[in-house]
Amino acid sequence: MTAANAASTLLDLPLERTLHAWVRRFSQPRWHGRHVEGWLFEGRAERLAAERQLAAVGVHARFHSAYKPLVQHFIDHVDLEQLAAAHVRYPVPATGPQQRFRLEAYPLAALLGEDALRLEPRGDADPWYDVQLHLRDGQRLEQRVRAPNRAHADTTGAAALSPCGWLRAGTQAGAADLLDIAVCTDFERAFHHAVQAVREHPWPPGEPYFERLLLRIDLPGFEQPIAWAGETISTAEALHEDLYFSLLEFFQQHSGRPVGDRRLQPGQIVPDVRTGAAAPRVRVSLQPFDAAAQDALAAREGLRAAAGQPLESLDRAPAPERIAQTLQSWQGRRFSAPTRQGRTVWGLYHPGTQRPVFISGGQHANETSGVVGALRAAEALRRQDGAHFALIALENPDGYALHGELCALHAGHMHHAARYTALGDDVEYRETAPLLEREARQAALALSGAQLHVNLHGYPAHEWTRPLSGYVPRGFEQWMCPKGFFLILRHHAGWQQPARALLEAVCARLAQVPGLAEFNARQRALYERHAGPLPFEVLHGIACMQTQTAHDAPVTLVTEFPDETVCGDAFRFAHTVQMHTALAAVQAWQRIAPR
Repeated sequence: MTAANAASTLLDLPLERTLHAWVRRFSQPRWHGRHVEGWLFEGRAERLAAERQLAAVGVHARFHSAYKPLVQHFIDHVDLEQLAAAHVRYPVPATGPQQRFRLEAYPLAALLGEDALRLEPRGDADPWYDVQLHLRDGQRLEQRVRAPNRAHADTTGAAALSPCGWLRAGTQAGAADLLDIAVCTDFERAFHHAVQAVREHPWPPGEPYFERLLLRIDLPGFEQPIAWAGETISTAEALHEDLYFSLLEFFQQHSGRPVGDRRLQPGQIVPDVRTGAAAPRVRVSLQPFDAAAQDALAAREGLRAAAGQPLESLDRAPAPERIAQTLQSWQGRRFSAPTRQGRTVWGLYHPGTQRPVFISGGQHANETSGVVGALRAAEALRRQDGAHFALIALENPDGYALHGELCALHAGHMHHAARYTALGDDVEYRETAPLLEREARQAALALSGAQLHVNLHGYPAHEWTRPLSGYVPRGFEQWMCPKGFFLILRHHAGWQQPARALLEAVCARLAQVPGLAEFNARQRALYERHAGPLPFEVLHGIACMQTQTAHDAPVTLVTEFPDETVCGDAFRFAHTVQMHTALAAVQAWQRIAPR
């Protein structure tokens, strides 16, 4: 495998800020006395300031958020303290998921309070919400909230319906007799220019195509905190997600693979989206790896938990050095594997008389609670007579380092660019040499002889969107909104009976974890209000999926805790649940495992 190491620039393009352009345009004398409405990807303070500028020259202007317009409308224009209930009728698009506009209303039900929101389809595709507000004083208000969208082909060629900029202007309030057109905003142009620069580059024939593909985007935008469980509406995070997965899909097609193929090894794709006062600019470049600089940044910024903290008190992910030192301090046989960037995957085999189990975390490196949960489970097992296990607490150190780098910019973002390895693939699906990180998992299974793999994972703790590619994240639709902690059970042919017994035993044990039932019930209620009935079986308050596979161990129990972005007490709760799951699985497996 080779890739060009020299830095090179694919694109360096300044952009005009859309809001400033609109203020200049409508400040011209011919617009005096006119009524203007616009939708774009800017925060409320900036939109209000532009409205005041135009009001000073006699123009009646209203500027709205093009991203999540219904939620933003309630935040900007509805007195929530005076609101008793809201009835929202949403459009049903002809393109894409029929639930799209219902999903886009997330997390309005949490904002308004329990049972205050009623959502129902309107039956047509016209891009607006019909809103009926019931106030505490008995008043009833009727409102129409526009949600401008454009139909287009996304980067894969599939039909999509995406939020977009829009302008309406008229001689009277609400009229559009002068103007009613879609407008490509700076947010949209940045995305399209970045993707086009990558698509047009002459890529080499073999993977990986680069070491690091950096997309530095400076844009206006906003981070809108939502007063519920750390939810935030973030245009920067949304653009990061859309850029990353759109380019993964492009390279999957370029390589001749199907969209969604996790074996693809393009290299490390790194969207770096920053909002602020800087002039809009798009820079796309190829860069060599610099692991030393990356690690130095993490150390300098103090992005990881302090070295001396006990595992159970960690309020954020630990430094890689802490993980390695912990494993080195425990008795057992250590094993390792190299990474693409020259780091090391560390593992520990602890022989014993019990039925062996393999425990792992950090396969997807932005899912950090499983790293601590795996360490805590192993710490407890070490004290048990006969405990027999293999442990890899961090399977993807290169992705973990990128996660730290990105958290220095946006600590509360999901950072899916750090999900996969520096080769750009999912280590679990790697099939060809050099296996690198994959060697550690193979060693763990071979040394232990484990027939059960407890694989600790996470998923976003807040909404996950791709706004310019149809809004709903392709291939990850079920992970779009948090729905509590849940389990995925995978088993080989002939292993369905012990696998099912394991699942039922673990769920029964987890029902006793303090706070978990309430946490799950609260998250599921909000999920179902916006996404409909949970498409999973629920055992003892734990949502579950069960599938047959031929992958790795005969039985694999995958945890999914909504941990991406959480810290503090929420992070401690997350890794506590992860630990209890691993311990429950180990205990149950001793009586369930085939002899």
